[in-house]
Amino acid sequence: MVALKAEAQAFVDKYKLKNYKNENISVFISGIGKENMQISTCQVLKNFTDKDKIINVGICGASKNYELGELIDGMEKKITCVDTQISEDKFDIVDMESAGFLEATQNIQNRYIFKIVSDHFEPKSVTKDKAKKFIFDKIDEIIKRVDG
Repeated sequence: MVALKAEAQAFVDKYKLKNYKNENISVFISGIGKENMQISTCQVLKNFTDKDKIINVGICGASKNYELGELIDGMEKKITCVDTQISEDKFDIVDMESAGFLEATQNIQNRYIFKIVSDHFEPKSVTKDKAKKFIFDKIDEIIKRVDG
């Protein structure tokens, strides 16, 4: 589950996906925001089995305590879910979708959240290409953590 097409494109390129899927991976784009993520995740879960794993991957803003490109495990770190882009350093980590994902998957065991720090509360500095590269560079680590 991703919010943006640029985030999905990282998986499409890495795994040479056709129509955002292959026999092992399906990528779904929810659109921006908690509500979009919650609704889209609930739709995906209709076809979910106990063997499946559902992962929310995306970019996030964070304080300067985090490096650009750093991978954040959203199940271990507290992420503040916001409704609009944040341009001031008053939170540790922020994104716009994780709370919707958590609500939709509250009864699912195999759920994961991974966010990659894209900016230090400078959302206008993030381009589609940067977002795609941040995700692409961490896909192997994400898959290793999920499968490990």
